[in-house]
Amino acid sequence: MLALFGAKSAAASAVGGRLFLLNWPLLAVVTLALSGCMPATTHVARPDPADPAAKVARVGYRSTIAPYTTLRPATPAPWRQRNDAVTPQPKQDR
Repeated sequence: MLALFGAKSAAASAVGGRLFLLNWPLLAVVTLALSGCMPATTHVARPDPADPAAKVARVGYRSTIAPYTTLRPATPAPWRQRNDAVTPQPKQDR
């Protein structure tokens, strides 16, 4: 079965290769004709960075921490009063 498949593919490649060689001029003519239908290319490159007269976008400064506001209290309380405020109340015996 594999031998039969190999013989068929060899015959097809010989015929296909022969057809390709016969159609080479036709393929070249079609390619040249279709290349004339391509639109004109546009200049998509950016201005030369070495040109001092090249127009560039303005550079602006924008702070990355502008909306930041401090969350610390304005006047800190003494440390002993702050400690006493957060310590647990002693439990009373029953």
